[in-house]
Amino acid sequence: MDIQQIKQRFGIIGNSVGLNRAIEVAMQVAPTEISVLILGQSGVGKEIMPQIIHHNSARKHGQYIAVNCGAIPEGTIDSELFGHEKGAFTGATDSRKGYFEVADGGTIFLDEVAELPLPTQVRLLRVLETGEFIRVGSSKVQKTDVRIVAATNEDMQTAISKGKFREDLYYRLSTVPIHLPPLNERREDIHLLFRKFSADFADKYKMPIVRLSEDAIVMLQNYNWPGNIRQLKNVAEQMAVIEESREIDSATLSKYLPNVTASNLPAVIKKEEGPNFSEREILYKVLFDMKKDITDMKKIILDLLENNDDSLNYDRSDLIDKLHHEVEVDSKPDFNSSGANITPNPGASQPYQPNAIIPAGAEHIHEHEEVEESLSLVDKEIEMIKKALKKHRGKRKYAAQELGISERTLYRKIKEHNIIE
Repeated sequence: MDIQQIKQRFGIIGNSVGLNRAIEVAMQVAPTEISVLILGQSGVGKEIMPQIIHHNSARKHGQYIAVNCGAIPEGTIDSELFGHEKGAFTGATDSRKGYFEVADGGTIFLDEVAELPLPTQVRLLRVLETGEFIRVGSSKVQKTDVRIVAATNEDMQTAISKGKFREDLYYRLSTVPIHLPPLNERREDIHLLFRKFSADFADKYKMPIVRLSEDAIVMLQNYNWPGNIRQLKNVAEQMAVIEESREIDSATLSKYLPNVTASNLPAVIKKEEGPNFSEREILYKVLFDMKKDITDMKKIILDLLENNDDSLNYDRSDLIDKLHHEVEVDSKPDFNSSGANITPNPGASQPYQPNAIIPAGAEHIHEHEEVEESLSLVDKEIEMIKKALKKHRGKRKYAAQELGISERTLYRKIKEHNIIE
């Protein structure tokens, strides 16, 4: 039997090199008793290979049993594979044969074999090496003549390195490995498969066949197909049922292909600048603006003192020198480039107090006490919240937008600081 006859018998569509090579290897190992491990991503059709091997072997008249190891609970997997005796565990009301006993003289396909628990792997290794097994709850050794074909979509070397899978069992199972290529490595087969699925669903649902335009065919072949053949089949079925038009263009097809425009390259995320600053950033910005305003005010006072006439009869040299020094210091902000840290400036002079110098003959100037403004972040936060609430007449939604925070955060801050509106 040649490759084309095998494809026709088992309904295999495609002519890619990787697919043909996998079928050739399966046909070559079929007459032997060698254990085979099928490797490939989920949805590539690994379940077909064991059937090809079984039906082209001397065991074709024996039992063929397919077992999904990942679908059986860990507590019952041993019982399913090797059987159990009556009373072996709670609920074991009768003795039961396992798959290895039932399939004696035939073939067992262990799908998702990497999901087997480690104790079960030890039992399986014994079957492969000696053909012997023991039922759960029994001490009697039984013999079986079963050929094992396994399959997995996991990286077995990684599973071995993590201690998830036994290395000796891996080498016993993979005497001959067969790799099935993913659908994105069989791009010439994608449209053929789609046409086959469309014809099948048209017959199943009694409706005309769905056909693709040229641009839709290009999109179909260029898509990555992470779900492989299973995903392609689902897309064909969805369009057969949902779309009224039987002619599908690329715009319609794109609705059924997740992330059709997504690139496999690393994404570059541009940070958007806008009003949605964090609360800390808002406070830093306010403090920075205040410092800049104070510096500008000092410059204005300095200019007035330097450009004014000498009509005032007091010495301003000390004041001018003081302002010169403070302007030079304040022109270098204490913020770093990101505005995320404020450090004290040890070189800054004490704030100028107008009552520190009393000019001669100016007894009419009343002394006053200047209260230093608080630079506490908490105080500034409370002040800003109060101003925003006052500006928007207590409407928290608009106050939160003004502050650049969420309404929920504003509620929390009001409660936290016990702010009375």
